[in-house]
Amino acid sequence: MLVGIMSDSHDNLPAIRAAVDLFHRRNVEAVLHAGDLVAPFTAKELLRLRPPLHIVFGNNDGERLGLKQVFGDRIHVAPYKLNLGGKNVLLLHEPDNLDAIADSGHFDAIIYGHLHEVDIRKGRTLVINPGECGGWLSGRCTVALWDTENGSVEVVDLPVQP
Repeated sequence: MLVGIMSDSHDNLPAIRAAVDLFHRRNVEAVLHAGDLVAPFTAKELLRLRPPLHIVFGNNDGERLGLKQVFGDRIHVAPYKLNLGGKNVLLLHEPDNLDAIADSGHFDAIIYGHLHEVDIRKGRTLVINPGECGGWLSGRCTVALWDTENGSVEVVDLPVQP
């Protein structure tokens, strides 16, 4: 199963649009967003996704009621547990206790955001931070593609500027 992963889009609609287009071109089967959408108007682009979308709230998602209204059961309070491609996945925003959770062996993969930096760690538990889709801090708009069958993770720079 190919999973699209994004985080920290921070209202950057051109970057969100580019991510959605990439996920469609690559035929991903699910998309995970690790928080910090920020405003409900981001739904305009994200709801174009054909595959299932799973989102957790981030620390900058101030209008939670509005986000819940537009995303419904696609958005959750972190941490959110799900199964994708036979893998137990934990989706969160802030990396609180990340190493302890990874060392517990309860999850095959942990997806997080918040730091705006790419972090891929392969071990007993795969840890993925796709970097920042919005690109506001680093100047780099990135997402990740995770193949649950072979464990590969590809970080993709989106062809947009923050």
